Amino acid sequence: MNGLAYIFPGQGSQSAGMGRALAERYAAAREVFEEADEALGFSLSRLCFEGPADELQLTENTQPAILTVSVAALRAMVAENFPAPRYVAGHSLGEYSALVAAGALDLKTAVQTVRLRGRYMQEAVPVGAGAMAAILGAPLEMIVVACMEAAEGAVCSPANINSPNQAVIAGDAAAVDRAIELLRERGAKRAIKLNVSAPFHCALMRPAQERLAEDLTRIEFRDLSVPLVTNVTASAVTSGEAAREALVQQVTAPVRWSETIEFLAGEGVSAAVEIGPGKVLSGLVKGANLNLRCVNVEDSTSLESARAIFDAVPESEAQTVK
Repeated sequence: MNGLAYIFPGQGSQSAGMGRALAERYAAAREVFEEADEALGFSLSRLCFEGPADELQLTENTQPAILTVSVAALRAMVAENFPAPRYVAGHSLGEYSALVAAGALDLKTAVQTVRLRGRYMQEAVPVGAGAMAAILGAPLEMIVVACMEAAEGAVCSPANINSPNQAVIAGDAAAVDRAIELLRERGAKRAIKLNVSAPFHCALMRPAQERLAEDLTRIEFRDLSVPLVTNVTASAVTSGEAAREALVQQVTAPVRWSETIEFLAGEGVSAAVEIGPGKVLSGLVKGANLNLRCVNVEDSTSLESARAIFDAVPESEAQTVK
């Protein structure tokens, strides 16, 4: 059976100017930015629309900014009566956007929480002590073994499993350097250190996980109106409590994105919309070769273009987003 998934991007998709066209065109999107500005007590909208880029790149700013743009795009889609998804999913930070879409979290709570999440992640490891690296053209088994050998008592492990041939590793800087060299020697097509502010999704994020867990315990999570495919398990949850626990665990666990896409395809999803800035997830979906079409919605132009994929969604599933 055909179906539709909404997927939401994570950190790395940000750029100065994002969201401006949405706010100018759609009142529903503009209201999202106004709500986020009020929730945070400063003009996040101006930072999204104008930059400066270096301030936008700060993790505690990047995370609420991407979430806000994603929810603004979603609300514009709601205003345009787009079909509802059968599933939602988000890459790391994007899981919060997905939970807003599924009604588990309200925007104010989500944007405040991810700002703290970003701060906790940045403060968990001294600048320069950790690192991340993208590994292309190497099987996951090779990457896992190289990380184990390179660790030498330190931390080094897969952080983002994005596709069968693309992963990101994270850990102590020296251990990541050793893993890069091992993987190059063993035939990886590319092994490149990334320009990131912290080593996300590895054991070094334990202090951030503990701080965030305390915050999440105090937040009300409603049961989901649409199943969420979590980063941690690459399987669907519908209870607010399960969603909360997944958010805690994902801070130190790898993002199982490749398996998430495989799960969606296995469930009969034939089309996906990446909602938010950039086309990173669209590229990963298309590269998976699973007969799953994907487009992105990040501005008014791409929103109009996205309508083409809904021809594949049966009328029985084409109820509008709530």
